[in-house]
Amino acid sequence: MGTLINCLAILIAGILGTKLGERIPERMRDTILKANGAAVIALGLAGFLSKALIIENGVITSTGTMNMIFSMCLGSAVGSWIDLEAKLEQFGEYLKQKTGNKGDMKFTDAFMTASLTVCIGAMAIVGAIEDGINGDMSILLSKAILDFVIILVMASSMGKGVLFSFIPVGILQGGVTILAHALAGVFTVPILNALSLTGSLIITLVGVNLLFGKTISTANLLPALLFTSVFAAFSGFGI
Repeated sequence: MGTLINCLAILIAGILGTKLGERIPERMRDTILKANGAAVIALGLAGFLSKALIIENGVITSTGTMNMIFSMCLGSAVGSWIDLEAKLEQFGEYLKQKTGNKGDMKFTDAFMTASLTVCIGAMAIVGAIEDGINGDMSILLSKAILDFVIILVMASSMGKGVLFSFIPVGILQGGVTILAHALAGVFTVPILNALSLTGSLIITLVGVNLLFGKTISTANLLPALLFTSVFAAFSGFGI
């Protein structure tokens, strides 16, 4: 139910944002888009620092960074080899054709950016796991509210492609919820911390693309989430 509510919130926000965007001048939409990029960077950095830094007796130390570095290196290599970015773009183009938006030049980019922003975060993974293991959808309900605001703003500046991000959210979060229910003992605290750390870094890079133009193939970094989980399972989070 948590994922279904989340998808509904994204869909409604996308429709409202698209209608709102049609009444906003192009110059203002560009400013909103840049502001949203800065906000996504801040959101990603907040999640990253909350897991990467430990403060004890006034001393700041880092944790999980080696895991993150190895995961990002291996994940980006595998993702580039498979070329997940191109596959996600192809799916975006397919949606553009099937939904009658052939003339919308921003559609695919909007779909990809919004999907990566609302799919990868710690709340998406941890919330789906909590929903699957304990039937607790409180995290996903909080995420639904946050996604509503994010998608509303994105859709007003980027257009209709944003609202279709509910599809990958439903697939990813629903899949994780089902997997967590079936394999409850697998998702340990070190794995959840590692997922949050690496996922937050990828979200930061999504914000960089929004703010400065597309410079990073963020979809090709997604396999890093798998590698970071495996490393944390065998070595713990604190490396």
